Amino acid sequence: MGAGERTTNGPVTSATLELDALSAGYDRAPVVRDLTLSVAPGEVVALIGANGAGKTTTLRAISGLVKPMGGLVRLDGADLAGMSPTARVRRGIVHVPQGRGIFYGLTVSEHFRLDGLREGAELDAAFAHFPALRDLGSRRAGLLSGGEQQMLAIARALSRRPRLLLLDELSLGLAPVIVERLLPVVREFASSHGTAVLLVEQHVHLALEIADRGYVLSHGELVASDSAERLRADSALLTASYLGESRAGTNSH
Repeated sequence: MGAGERTTNGPVTSATLELDALSAGYDRAPVVRDLTLSVAPGEVVALIGANGAGKTTTLRAISGLVKPMGGLVRLDGADLAGMSPTARVRRGIVHVPQGRGIFYGLTVSEHFRLDGLREGAELDAAFAHFPALRDLGSRRAGLLSGGEQQMLAIARALSRRPRLLLLDELSLGLAPVIVERLLPVVREFASSHGTAVLLVEQHVHLALEIADRGYVLSHGELVASDSAERLRADSALLTASYLGESRAGTNSH
């Protein structure tokens, strides 16, 4: 599927995010090569692959933390070349990195005030995504459990009402049962606010449960893309993606 394509529901939609033959990496060594993908408004797309496949580098290139070596990154049709990470945030790109990007010395409430949210309705809306955070407002982030820290990171991201939300391994270090509570919140927010979501997630089957579509990377190259439903059914392909193989030549187990 190309840019500006069809969502799973059928109608042709203008893409929020378009990558056109993107290549990116470090020290002049490409980690991602000629990657083309798109995410439509309200769509959740999973980016799948083994460690080292180029998933995190892709997200960093979109948010401006890594400069592309070739190709284009577009947001709502506008080329982002030369635009700083800060400017991309102002355009509506919110990136939740591995490690959650929170400040351990600040309380939960101070994180939201840091984001410019005042007491009252704005704060109520932020806590609405994860009500458990409300009773933790005065607790320092470093004293929260891993699940609570990730709730805070995601709640902060959603409170900014992003046009495009990039989530990098939000389940890192968390039990699957915690992930099962986090991912549906992301799905509901995307659907209700028209936010495009690009999700990198190690729990592939959990990610595909909430995703509309998925792209599979192997050694920095796109090897498959399909609806989430079809990818869930293709155990051999998912096994191969975990093993870092370019073709689904193994049996599922």
